[in-house]
Amino acid sequence: QLQLVESGGGLVQAGGSLRLACAASGDNFATYSLAWFRQAPGKEREFVAAKRLSGGTTYYADSVKGRFSISRDNAKNALYLQMNSLKYEDTAVYYCAAGRPILSSIRTTRGWTHWGPGTQITVSS
Repeated sequence: QLQLVESGGGLVQAGGSLRLACAASGDNFATYSLAWFRQAPGKEREFVAAKRLSGGTTYYADSVKGRFSISRDNAKNALYLQMNSLKYEDTAVYYCAAGRPILSSIRTTRGWTHWGPGTQITVSS
């Protein structure tokens, strides 16, 4: 069983940067595709970024493309999200996820079988 725990959340001013980390424990971390999702109050959980196991291709939501960068370190069982030029609308709880979704589902919550408890990011305007 794979367990995920996020860290690095907090309060930041608009235009600032944060780096989220997701620590994994359990088996076979390197065999999963990994992703970040976020959920703002009153909204559905939405896709942020993913790094697919097969080929290591990365995917980003249009709203974060060019500002956020996803990376993984299999030796450390870790996933990261570097967030730059943060905006007020980036405020949300951020979740890391692991799974083996098919390509057509990678930007949805389907197929992501393991989730962390989330970490709050608040961007002040």
